[in-house]
Amino acid sequence: MTATTRTTSITTALLHLSTLLHLSTTAFSIGVNYGTLANDLPSPSQVANFLKTKTIIDSIKIFDTNPDILRGFANTNITVTVTVGNGDIPALVDANAAGRWVAHNIEPFYPQTRIKLIAVGNEILFSGNKEWISHLVPCIKSLHQALVRAGIDDVKVSTPYTLGILQDSVQPSAARIKPAYAKVVFAPMLEFLRQTKSPLLINPYPYFSYSPSMENYILFKPNSGIHDDNTNITYTNMFVAMMDAVYSAIKAMGYDDVDIVVAETGWPSLGDPDQPMCTVENAVLYNKNMIEVATSGEGTPLMPNRRFETYIFALFNENLKPGTAAERNWGLFRPDFTPVYDVGIMSSAVGKSNGSSPSPATSPSPATSPSTGASPSPTESPSSGSAPSPTTASKTGSGPKADASDKALQANKDDVCTEGKQCKPVQTGGACYNPSSVRSLASSLIPLIMIWFVYI
Repeated sequence: MTATTRTTSITTALLHLSTLLHLSTTAFSIGVNYGTLANDLPSPSQVANFLKTKTIIDSIKIFDTNPDILRGFANTNITVTVTVGNGDIPALVDANAAGRWVAHNIEPFYPQTRIKLIAVGNEILFSGNKEWISHLVPCIKSLHQALVRAGIDDVKVSTPYTLGILQDSVQPSAARIKPAYAKVVFAPMLEFLRQTKSPLLINPYPYFSYSPSMENYILFKPNSGIHDDNTNITYTNMFVAMMDAVYSAIKAMGYDDVDIVVAETGWPSLGDPDQPMCTVENAVLYNKNMIEVATSGEGTPLMPNRRFETYIFALFNENLKPGTAAERNWGLFRPDFTPVYDVGIMSSAVGKSNGSSPSPATSPSPATSPSTGASPSPTESPSSGSAPSPTTASKTGSGPKADASDKALQANKDDVCTEGKQCKPVQTGGACYNPSSVRSLASSLIPLIMIWFVYI
């Protein structure tokens, strides 16, 4: 064997080892929206320590630029998305104002705090405020330029949208951006996102489309689905249909290369008597299945083999949020860090629950102010007045990770065994052959690649 051939073989073996180890030893991770409309929440430093040591949550999104939170998350390796208040958008079109905003809200904390993205406002198009809407894209560009002038090149800028931006979205392939927004807002926005390699932020909430007749489709239960005549695809859950609708809409504008990030989605665990869909059981069904779609790597029918950076709404139940009881019960955790329910986000060091869900947190009496039930996303902060895969958290072990698909494992196994390597031990009759599943074969391949590395 020549030196060149040996080097190539070693490199190939290491690449395969890296891929299989990734599939075998990593767990999914997920982001959360960290709202603070409550008077009983722990300190930001306590929250940061809890997320880092007890969960697999590796990213947060906040609805302002709270300096206590930014300081609290310093040196944790948890990424942070901050938000510009809706009302601040017009002023920040000015370059000097944008520079001052970056100097005050980003530079004092970066890079010790891993600020990843600036979300400019929240669901601005839904606000109907013409001044905010007309200044949205110029503000985003202005803040990006301010970051560049400050020498910060890895903080992206974008803005979250509701799916109210779409029309004709029942069949995902037919979805399009509403004409009122397409040329004026979305064309320049998507061009900016492409040029800066920034993601499109969307807030898909099947919850707000709930009706008893649609329950199974929305909550990932068995159902006949909705057939897309154009693609001949039958969608059996609304979340995936929403994702493909957004993709179809931006593809129709020529921007299917722009990444899509789920900036908000979730389900409340408790509601008022006239909100029977707000239960722990439904919250578990929705969030657990949604997390599987977002993190499995299988993607969607129109976006196969992809993971989607995703932020669950919300981290905590927040007792000062106005409106119905549901508004105060979107949290994964109570303020004392006990889980409202388990969707598998506690770290392996903490251990999994026994499958029983804790009872929901006791909600205060509903506020007298009207609910924002017409809003496509839950009420949140005073501001309303990412490859896009989540970074995976490592854990020890030699078997394939739970969310590694058989398809991905088989593909890597096939790839390795077509490189001329000796795969006989994992083939029929071999010492390591286990016909029960491709996962067993993948486990056996990892030490085999190590052997190839040593002896080729």
